[in-house]
Amino acid sequence: MALDTPHVSAEVFKEGMSRLAGAVNIVTTDGPAGRAGLTATAVCSVSADPPTLLVCVNTTGSAADAFAANEAVCINTIGADHQALAMLFGGKTPMDERFDDLNWRTAVSGAPVLKESVVSFDCTVASRVVSGTHEVLFCEVIEITQAPEAGALVYFDRRFHTLPSGA
Repeated sequence: MALDTPHVSAEVFKEGMSRLAGAVNIVTTDGPAGRAGLTATAVCSVSADPPTLLVCVNTTGSAADAFAANEAVCINTIGADHQALAMLFGGKTPMDERFDDLNWRTAVSGAPVLKESVVSFDCTVASRVVSGTHEVLFCEVIEITQAPEAGALVYFDRRFHTLPSGA
């Protein structure tokens, strides 16, 4: 049960969220609604049994229709070398151009996997929940590929930062 108190404003919320560091991910899909991808930091572990991640997709974004209709999702966590890719997938670039000239393969689910990612979680969508402006996808992991020597790219204070690998 929610308390009967007012929310903070969207501006205050966004400012607070700028101080919450997050891994940078290129989230991709393919299926009946076509191939699409977006940049997201709203990715989180849900459960180890079954292995499940959640990803939040803005319902007004250019990739929303594809994610709403497709069941295949791949969460590609990227490293420092992919900052330009994060900007490309997070901007207004046409969907087909986002996948040009890059090192992609098709995952077991059918979603595009970035071969050079730090870690990729190939998933199928188990359930969906709409909350406010976003659809939350609960994605069951069916395959993981990783590059243990790769460092991560994080977003904090409205800027990209890199973290070295511990390997």
